[in-house]
Amino acid sequence: MDIRKLERALLDQKEDLDILRSKSFCHRAEESLIDLDSNLAQVVIGVRRSGKSTLCFNALEESKVSYAYINFDDENLYDLSVKDMNDVLQVLYSIYGDFTHLFLDEIQNIEGWHLFVNRMLRKGIRMLLTGSNSRLLSGELASHLTGRHHTIELLPFSFLDWCNFNGIVTAPLTTKNMGLLMGAFDKYLRQGGFPELLTERNRTGYIDSLFHDIIAQDIQKRFKVKYIDSLERMAGHILNIAPAIIVKEKLQEQFGFKSHHTLGNYLSYLAQTYLICKVNKYSTKSKERSVAEKAYAIDVAFMDKRENAMAGENLGWRLETVVYLELRRRIRNEEDDIYYFNNGNSEADFIVCNGNKAAGIYQVAYDITDPMTRRREINGAVAAAKSTRCNNVYILTDHQAETISHTGITIKVMPVWEWIVRKG
Repeated sequence: MDIRKLERALLDQKEDLDILRSKSFCHRAEESLIDLDSNLAQVVIGVRRSGKSTLCFNALEESKVSYAYINFDDENLYDLSVKDMNDVLQVLYSIYGDFTHLFLDEIQNIEGWHLFVNRMLRKGIRMLLTGSNSRLLSGELASHLTGRHHTIELLPFSFLDWCNFNGIVTAPLTTKNMGLLMGAFDKYLRQGGFPELLTERNRTGYIDSLFHDIIAQDIQKRFKVKYIDSLERMAGHILNIAPAIIVKEKLQEQFGFKSHHTLGNYLSYLAQTYLICKVNKYSTKSKERSVAEKAYAIDVAFMDKRENAMAGENLGWRLETVVYLELRRRIRNEEDDIYYFNNGNSEADFIVCNGNKAAGIYQVAYDITDPMTRRREINGAVAAAKSTRCNNVYILTDHQAETISHTGITIKVMPVWEWIVRKG
């Protein structure tokens, strides 16, 4: 790549960085997981526009370390390759002077990036990386940076992040604060957690553009997908009906894929790029856990804020998605997993397991006033609790709170917003 062109691009990016310093950003809990003193590469992964760059920027600025920055998701750098990284390094030193930390944004766009990162680590440079493809990063990290990286997953704003950004007090839970939190959660449930949606007027246009960018930039460009139109239609369909069990035979027939292999790859791409999340069925048998996966959107905004989505409010589904994402944020231990429960007679939305031991049962229902709904939700939670011998059982609702005792099982019923705020 022409070094003058490279220098112009990196100078423009430094100018963008200087503009950011004049602004104030929401600090998020995941910042504390970034260790800038570590010899390990700090890798932040997550869906596009979830705030990965801002998270890293906040951490670097707070620490007062000297760092250089390059964003590889830049059309001016589209033909950059790993062979050009010496030139990149030279230009960065000329622009930033000497530095101890190197921040590489959207690193997955450079084929063979791990070779450069390994070299920098050997030289003692502290590395901070972001990326929008979990499989690409995790696979290459496992293969080439074994024992030399620390991964942090960042999802769109949690409800606590949303409150922090909007200046909504989450403690103490006075009558006034509880009322304000209830109103705030109702907005969050409908709007979603992408940070820029808080200031974006055309939310549908924003989410639709983000959806197409993920398909075009993170999937088609990287994986050279042949049936891109079918993939895009399938992705839209799954988001329209999420949360839902993935029935591969129906998807293959509906979207005309010629083989299970192609369909499997395409579903994997959607999960790798964080458009959807997949949850396995709870079972002590490995074979049963690998079938009948359940799909969730990475944010409730993807469920209806796309053009031609034709989706209703579906507040129960949205509430279930918010709970899933909150559980996923809380899981930091690699031995923790989230499953759904279905024994053929009863269902429960989530079982959180630590290794082979169930740590929590979570049933989600928007409203349990109706006797039939109440009975169904209680029976599902109790069946999951007895099957797993777990006594930490919740039914999470939009607004109801009580304690239920049923056949020896105690169930805590509470609003989702309160469960999140209290970190129940």
